[in-house]
Amino acid sequence: MRAIVLGAGVAGLTCAVELAERGVAVEVLERGERLGAGCCSWYAGGMLAPWCERESAEPLVATLGLESLAWWPARFPGTRLRGSLVVAHGRDTGELRQFARRTERYEWLDAGRIAALEPDLAGRFSQALYFPEEGHLDPRAALDALAGRLTALGGTIRFAAGANDCREVTLSAETAGNAVIDCRGLEARDVLHDLRGVKGEMLVVELPDVSLSRPVRVLHPRVPVYIVPRGDGHYMIGATMIESDQPTRITARSLLELLGAAYALHPAFGEAQILEIGTGVRPAFPDNLPRVSRIGGRLYVNGLYRHGFLLAPALARQAAGQVLAAGHCLEVMNADSRQRRLA
Repeated sequence: MRAIVLGAGVAGLTCAVELAERGVAVEVLERGERLGAGCCSWYAGGMLAPWCERESAEPLVATLGLESLAWWPARFPGTRLRGSLVVAHGRDTGELRQFARRTERYEWLDAGRIAALEPDLAGRFSQALYFPEEGHLDPRAALDALAGRLTALGGTIRFAAGANDCREVTLSAETAGNAVIDCRGLEARDVLHDLRGVKGEMLVVELPDVSLSRPVRVLHPRVPVYIVPRGDGHYMIGATMIESDQPTRITARSLLELLGAAYALHPAFGEAQILEIGTGVRPAFPDNLPRVSRIGGRLYVNGLYRHGFLLAPALARQAAGQVLAAGHCLEVMNADSRQRRLA
């Protein structure tokens, strides 16, 4: 059996790997000239935090997200399962209690336990929430690992695939009865008309003088911010959520808010070197929940919103199951037709 996957973001590559691991010959078509070009996955935080996300998301997000905690370490050794830390400054401790009421599977930490967990935050916060089962990864390294695994399994990725190339290949595949999985994100609005864009903005900074072992979320009534360690003194700071499908540059206000939150977490961030400023547009449906849907013979995996790396493994498993079930039905039908002809 053969499958064509459209898009080499986290949704497309997880689908491709799941299918290849189950013995399907997979080709990924990517319009960008390299991995991550024009892809919102490139600018993701990479947090595997089902219970932190449960605070502001539907229960389904946490349920599906649980699968990522086993899926990613098995395929990307760089996955770190060191938990998540949620903090708030004294004037915002009410936000911390409200966060706790909306989720589960956390521990309350006092100042001493915060210092034991993250020594560089010693004396800076009196309370925190700790989610010990959560994890994080570097999205770019994870995408590279998935691409390598796909190639090792015999799959291929065709970069700089133009619109005409994609149409010809997918038409040929569908005509031959092969599967097509559409993971194009916002580009799929030509069929998924209720998709919308939610812009996120991020920074990557270098700060060797501070060492954090896990993502830290800093709560604020207006702009909650997270800071994710990437190793070698690098940190990703994000991420705003703006209702827009335009991947324009970061605004001055967002830049100030992100840097201000990092500085409030630890003043040493005031001396950090800014390595990168980026924006990405996340695809989302009106309910902010993902969908695996079959339309016109094609399978669509979309609407991961701000939960791309968290939800992609569960959606990929669902998509692979549907592809193989459909393929089995087609084989049975073909065998039955052959038997009737022989009779």
